[in-house]
Amino acid sequence: MINNIESTVASTRVRLARNLAGYHFPNRLEPAVGKEIVRTVSDEACRLHPFNLYSMDEISENVAQALCDDHLISAGLAANRACGAALIDEEDEGVDGPRGKYSIMINEEDHLREQYIIRGLNLMLAYRRLSALDDELSKTIRFAFDKKLGYLTACPTNLGTGLRASVMLFLPGLTRTKKMKTVANIMSGLGHTVRGVYGEGSAADGYMYQISNEVTLGVDENYILTEVQRAVLEVVKLEALARENMLDADFDGVKDECMRAYGILTNCYMISFDEFLRLNSAVKLGAAIGFLSVKNFPALDDLIAEVRPANIGLNFEEPLTPGERDKRRAAKGRAALKKIVRG
Repeated sequence: MINNIESTVASTRVRLARNLAGYHFPNRLEPAVGKEIVRTVSDEACRLHPFNLYSMDEISENVAQALCDDHLISAGLAANRACGAALIDEEDEGVDGPRGKYSIMINEEDHLREQYIIRGLNLMLAYRRLSALDDELSKTIRFAFDKKLGYLTACPTNLGTGLRASVMLFLPGLTRTKKMKTVANIMSGLGHTVRGVYGEGSAADGYMYQISNEVTLGVDENYILTEVQRAVLEVVKLEALARENMLDADFDGVKDECMRAYGILTNCYMISFDEFLRLNSAVKLGAAIGFLSVKNFPALDDLIAEVRPANIGLNFEEPLTPGERDKRRAAKGRAALKKIVRG
């Protein structure tokens, strides 16, 4: 059986909202001025790290969607074809811990949305790496800052530190025992919010939820990180209890569902993404409980990203038909699961 934290916490993301002093917020920028900000930020950031630059007016819709699916950019940035861009470092070696990814969105809601995404529950490490980059950028780029209000942002909810710390969690037990509304209310009372897999207004696909801080003004970064960590660990405990209750209520039914899902995914010839997500979530549940033995639990999450429609079609010059995508998804899933799951 996988330990509770590994089978519940998928990833950590920290984000810093920053704006360049002397410029309007992105929603009021002329395209030429927005391009100037892209050049300024890109020049300075690439001096510090080997970033890849993705200009929203130059990449295909499929590439943009793939970056959205991987949480490296937002749908809002993808829609800004006039002056939106992203700097992504996909090869951080992670010498002081697990490997992660940097992403700097330029001209989204703010001029800069600096992000660092890392596997597992690693809030302090993720913030330390991102903060080091932010400190270096601030040496050559003057950020909009007020002594009383802190960093100035387009949305007042980001004023102050500009820090949003979020953790992605796999919560099948709490979802299936209909406890998520209670959990969301508890988190709200603690100053946190619970959202779906792609943030505000999105669905909790595959039992995946994000927990993040709501308050950025009047508190420091250490307080935010400590409180989010405390909240996540409490949800991990609640999820473990919910899984026990779920099994007590229908052990045979849950086991049959998990084993049947593995059987379908390792034998199907065609499969839609929605069905793959549902069945893969059952396989993840089976692995978390101990019905299935896995060599690498996070690989089940990686597989979901790999078989999304945009990622399936990335390496083909011509767009794939839905049927072609479904066949390639099934083949990829069959091969991967046979390596990941011991049976």
